[in-house]
Amino acid sequence: MESLLFNSCIVNKTVIRFIFLLFFVFSCYEAFTQCIVKPIVPGAERPMLYRPAILNKRVALVANHTSMAGNTHLLDTLIKQGITVVKIFCPEHGFRGNNDAGTKVLNGIDAKTGIPVISLYGKKLKPSAADLKDVDVVLYDLQDVGVRFYTYISTLSNVMEACAHSFVPLFILDRPNPNGFYIDGPVLEPKYKSFVGMHTIPIVYGMTSGELAMMINEEGWLPNKVKCEGLGLIPCQNYTHKLLYKLPVKPSPNLQNMSAVYLYPSLCLFEGTCINVGRGTDFPFQVFGNPNLKGCEFSYTPKSIVGASKNPPHEGVLCYGVDLRNISEQELVANSTINLSYIINAYRNFDDKKAFFNIFFENLAGTATLQNQIINGVCADSIRKSWQPDLEKFKQIRKKYLLYADFE
Repeated sequence: MESLLFNSCIVNKTVIRFIFLLFFVFSCYEAFTQCIVKPIVPGAERPMLYRPAILNKRVALVANHTSMAGNTHLLDTLIKQGITVVKIFCPEHGFRGNNDAGTKVLNGIDAKTGIPVISLYGKKLKPSAADLKDVDVVLYDLQDVGVRFYTYISTLSNVMEACAHSFVPLFILDRPNPNGFYIDGPVLEPKYKSFVGMHTIPIVYGMTSGELAMMINEEGWLPNKVKCEGLGLIPCQNYTHKLLYKLPVKPSPNLQNMSAVYLYPSLCLFEGTCINVGRGTDFPFQVFGNPNLKGCEFSYTPKSIVGASKNPPHEGVLCYGVDLRNISEQELVANSTINLSYIINAYRNFDDKKAFFNIFFENLAGTATLQNQIINGVCADSIRKSWQPDLEKFKQIRKKYLLYADFE
């Protein structure tokens, strides 16, 4: 009897240990699978979702060099699949993405395919009714950086309006927002609407182009409250606003790496001042300076660079300023705010206060208030607090249009 009891205890202990081992293995496997980050798949790489809508249709493509489906340009992919692409619309920087910021882009012919390329950053900023007359459907695929004054979303808004008037369906092939993990900055006031700010959103708005398009459409923000009735969206797969997305292709000539993309919301405000933001260097949007900026040991001399910075501010003149390249990407992400100290300190250290700002600053900021606050010596914390009421209103609207899990 004792022997049987002893053997039974041994068996029970063995079973218990085996159960604990199974539980441990299962727990480890579950933890391991949760740690695996599934690759983010942009809308362009999900043709099964949009090919039926464009098959046997005359397609116009809103695209540039960022419109990649894997390692192949979307245009080449569509043609290979037998899709009829009748024309291409291109934004600022051109179809191949090698035009300087702010320079007009000319119409042309794509050398590889012979398809006409119509500029939406030249003589006109949106497609005409004639442009869309022979088009059955428009596909939009541009990699944005999630900042209000980055003009690809202005092109998107204009294309939506044109499609609304011509009753042409528009499909947005959504892409992740590399700055989609926070919201910050003043909300644009309608008085300061321009091509670098068309809608009442903050500088950093925390939405993909697809989410933003739905907001613009449903909130009645297109001119005369027209609606793009045929608006369709091909979402990204495995993306959330908590995830960091490293751009596989630089979105424009002067955003050459992720540090520049993360610094862009803060440094682009300098484009409305006399400060050079590294244009004409090998590190644009990672430094800033001016020949007369005081108290700075770092220096650089801007030069003209074809396809990136032709005739940059203070070309050929030694500029003194601040080098931000020593800040890691991790630190920039962790900050998750527009860093106002850069522009506040630059203004304090510049003697000729009247020459610091130019008329472009109010368009970039979307308000006259920020300039006045800097001039009057308001601290960064107080400036940021003044944004909060409008930001809270925006966040409530934004929630209605999120397709992907939020960062909060």
